[in-house]
Order: sequence, then C-alpha cells, then structure tokens
Amino acid sequence: MSVQTIRNVFSVETGYRLSDDQIVNHFPNHYELTRKDLMVKNIKRYRKELEKEGSPLAEKDESGKYLYLDFVPITYMLPADYNLFVEEFRKSPSSTWIMKPCGKAQGKGIFLINKLSQIKKWSRDSKTSSFMTQSTKEAYVISLYINNPLLIGGRKFDLRLYVLVSTYRPLRCYMYKLGFCRFCTVKYTPSTSELDNMFVHLTNVAIQKHGEDYNHIHGGKWAVNNLRLYLESTRGREVTGKLFDEIHWVIVQSLKAVAPVMNNDKHCFECYGYDIIIDDKLKPWLIEVNASPSLTSSTANDRILKYNLINDTLNIAVPNGEIPDCKWNKSPPKEVLGNYEILYDEELAQGDGADRELRSRPGQSLGPRGGRSRDSGRTVLTTWK
Repeated sequence: MSVQTIRNVFSVETGYRLSDDQIVNHFPNHYELTRKDLMVKNIKRYRKELEKEGSPLAEKDESGKYLYLDFVPITYMLPADYNLFVEEFRKSPSSTWIMKPCGKAQGKGIFLINKLSQIKKWSRDSKTSSFMTQSTKEAYVISLYINNPLLIGGRKFDLRLYVLVSTYRPLRCYMYKLGFCRFCTVKYTPSTSELDNMFVHLTNVAIQKHGEDYNHIHGGKWAVNNLRLYLESTRGREVTGKLFDEIHWVIVQSLKAVAPVMNNDKHCFECYGYDIIIDDKLKPWLIEVNASPSLTSSTANDRILKYNLINDTLNIAVPNGEIPDCKWNKSPPKEVLGNYEILYDEELAQGDGADRELRSRPGQSLGPRGGRSRDSGRTVLTTWK
C-alpha cells in the first residue's frame, strides 16, 4: 500500500477493520519515524525520558552534549522554532545549515544556507503569508549541515540501509545485509560558492541522475560490503567494526524512540529505508528514515538487490508463502531470513536473563584488565547477533 492508502485504511472517518488474513506494509502512524520533524521530536523526547530515569545512555559531557545519543544533527522546526534557531546560528555564524520540507522526498525542496538573510528571503518567497503563520504544508526542518563528510574519491556519499520491523511491542527488527552507498557525481567542496550545487551536496539518485557525470552502469552506487572492505583497508578492521556496530545501535535507538507512540497494529510490518551519513571521524549520523524507500531499479545490480529485498521481506512478513495470518508471532526460523539478520529482539533480550545480556555497547567492551574503556558505561540490554 502507498502511504496515502494506509492513511485512508486506518482513518477514523473512512477506515475499516482488516481481517486476520490481511497484512499491510506500513504501521498506521509510521510518520512518527518517517516525517523529518516528528523523528527529531521523538528522539528528543526519548533522550529526556532516559535522562529522567537516570539511564547511563543519557549521560552528557561538560558542555551538556549527549555522549551516546548525539546521532542526529542539531535540528529545528520552521517556522515554530525560528527564534531558537537564530540563537544557535549566532553561536557559530560561519556554519552551514540545510533546509528540508518535512513531508517531501527525493531531495525535493532542499537547499543550503549560511546567512540569516537567506531564511528571511525564503520566508517571504514561500507561500505562507507571514513567516509566523504555521502551515503544516509548508513546515520545514533546518539542520546543521555535516560539512566534514567522509569522502571517497573526493566525493560525498551516504548509506541507504533497509530495516524491517515486524512488531514494535515487543520490538523486533531485522537488518538487510545488502545496503548500498549513493555517491554524488561532483567532487565535494565545503566552499560556500558551491552551496547551490546539489550535485555536490545531495546524494539522492533522483537528483544525481540528471548530472553530466552520472554513470548509468553503476548508478553512482556501491555495495555496503565494498565500503566495509575499503574502510578496513584504509582505516583498519577494528574501527570499521566499531562504525558498523554504532550504525546498528543508532538504528535500534531510533526505533526504541518511536516504539511507545507507534500504533502497533498486528496486521502491519514495515521496511524502512535508513539514510546515514558518516563523517570524517567515522561517526555515523542519522539523516532521515523513509517510509517507502524506492524499489525502482536504476542498474542491473539494483534490480537484483531490490528483487531479493522484496522477496526476503515477504518471507518474513508472510511465512511459507501461505495465506497470511496476523495472529502468528512473526518470529520466523533462521532459514527463511534470506539476506536479513535479526538486529534486535526485545523479547529475547528480556527473556535471556539480564546478567548475560547486559553488556557495554558493541565494539566498546571493557578493556583487557577490566578497566573501563573510553566508551564503556554504555550499558544496553541488547541481543546483538
């Protein structure tokens, strides 16, 4: 179902009850994670709740920055948070910010700014009669631009990773092993003279395919396995392993952040497209989560990958290809997972005894002498692999 159809199916006025043999590919309010503004709002709420509980995950450094939950760039909603944004902007006036409409995809309506006057111009040009009239259609988010992205061959790229959620309560999610990197066609420069050149800054295929240097054979895409090999050979295995552990951790935390507000309907499952950017310090940043990641193929490899993705997703959502039954517990045997691997299973995590499962965040265990490693104290109840 398309996002719009789901809205109609579950709407109070026009909606109807699904029967036990009907399974749909979105949760009723999936937008809590997939709308740019709501994702940030839910992650901020999640951090505050963990802080209230005194969780070690919500620890902060001397300057008040989260040590472990700082995986989303500083973001404000416009026009609502305009004054807060201005305050932040003035702290580092040389910074670049990226503006995105909350409800659009494929890079539409995105632009970069580095002066307050550009926002004022935007507010005059935008359809809203005055800047402070709140119109959901025209709501934007503005985020601090990651201006030190990890470059390969001088080009900026991001990761598109597929994550399948079969249930939110308890949370059970799977990671697809065959994600890919999407590269820009033009070499990256932080120079402000290139702020308007989206071929330098935005990795969306919908934009890059119009570039002069777009390659129709590989489509500017690179399998995640290739990225892993490249990083292992240039940065070493240990830091590469730590990076991928952190990416998995960020994904699980984002899902935990929305789980309490998600309408966990038993007829639903969802395959999300996660967009992650890695900076030059090998820190992963969650940029956004897509409700309907593109399943069209731009290359031969793409076609194979997406065919397998759909096949493996359906094998988990509808086991054995039988008539669906939403009452089954959605915990398929390992043999049917295909290219998926279990990323987090809340039931297992709680049922296996806290002693064995309570451990430092993956890749950051206690040092050889039992001393605390730099990042230990990040105790999380998890069942990684």
